[in-house]
Amino acid sequence: MASRRSKAPAPGVPLGETLVAAGLAPELAEPLVAMPHKVVEVDPRRPFREPGVPRDEVMFVRSGILSKFKTDPAGRRQIVALRFPGEGILPHAGRTDYGIQAIVRSEVMIGRAEDFDPIVEAHPDMQRFFWRLIRRHEAIGYEWLVNCGRRDSIGRVAHLLCETAARMHVGSGRLNNPFTQQQIADITGQTSVNVNRVFADLERQGLIKRHGREIQFKDWAEIRRVASFQPGYLEA
Repeated sequence: MASRRSKAPAPGVPLGETLVAAGLAPELAEPLVAMPHKVVEVDPRRPFREPGVPRDEVMFVRSGILSKFKTDPAGRRQIVALRFPGEGILPHAGRTDYGIQAIVRSEVMIGRAEDFDPIVEAHPDMQRFFWRLIRRHEAIGYEWLVNCGRRDSIGRVAHLLCETAARMHVGSGRLNNPFTQQQIADITGQTSVNVNRVFADLERQGLIKRHGREIQFKDWAEIRRVASFQPGYLEA
């Protein structure tokens, strides 16, 4: 699998449209898009936010993918969550115990908690919308815990590919793989060498075909079975 990264942000749908597609009423999306903010281009080669820093800000991904990560005392990294276009990272009281780094070059809208919080507090429907997204991210986190704790190496990678295809809304045919082997290792709790072997096994079993960064799912039903992928948790 190629490890070269894209050099420009992936084309994305405007933030307002992604929020509406996620279930927020158009009249509620407007004040969020109009909130005072800055748009930052995030380089994937270095952390964007370090762990242990106060996080009195809200982030929405306009294009690309952000990751949350933690490190152990030896400095080894575990990616614990992903945020795709239209998804966000809400303000956090006090210091956070995770860092933020882009998976690919990304564009991120950043606003202040002091501007974001009053908008949410003034709209009960918006509160319910964000509460539903929090439950969804919690459900994804539980699924990742099972993935790293109980599935074998092939199942872990297959599950990540299935979930990524679902969250990127690309269907069951082809996926433009946004991850390097090391990033997949950091998500699935393996080594990059083992991830390379898993991809070779998936191809040998006729489940995928790779063309550069593009992954073609040759047998979607079977790779879902291998991954134990049931997408209902993404609808939480």
